Amino acid sequence: MSKMLQSFSPESDGYQFMWIILVVFVIGLGFSIERFFYIMVKSSSGRAKFMADFGKLVMQNQLEQALQFAKSSNLPIAKVMDAIVGAKLNCKDADKARDMMTAASDAVFLTEAPRLTRYISIISVMASISTLLGLMGTIYGLIAVPLLVIVGLLNMNSERLIQEMEEKGLKIINSLS
Repeated sequence: MSKMLQSFSPESDGYQFMWIILVVFVIGLGFSIERFFYIMVKSSSGRAKFMADFGKLVMQNQLEQALQFAKSSNLPIAKVMDAIVGAKLNCKDADKARDMMTAASDAVFLTEAPRLTRYISIISVMASISTLLGLMGTIYGLIAVPLLVIVGLLNMNSERLIQEMEEKGLKIINSLS
């Protein structure tokens, strides 16, 4: 560890690269922390309970209450459910209800899905830049490897949330049409 810390000293060869690597790593880590909080905490916490409670209201045909319940949540999946139930309640023509619910779901999905995947590619780029800079200056550039692991976890979780929004939205549309 002390050898690594010494590599930041101006007496060490390639010390400039170490500082650049550290700055790139810290920026990537900042993006990682923000994405972790948004995906794992803000977009995921309480999701199962929300869907269970929302599903009960829909199955009991209490659509007004289901709509209010969805509006009261900030979860991305709640916004999709809000759009679906809102479209169902606003559509007077039963033949067009399914198309209206699908269109409403798609519109919300197009805004929510990018929010889940935002900045993840930047983290990957930061990890790659750190690694390449490390190979130019010193082997310590491999400190970026944790960013690569974080990118993998964030991609996996954001894709899971996106798939769940699609799946649950389709189930609600099917149950209401």
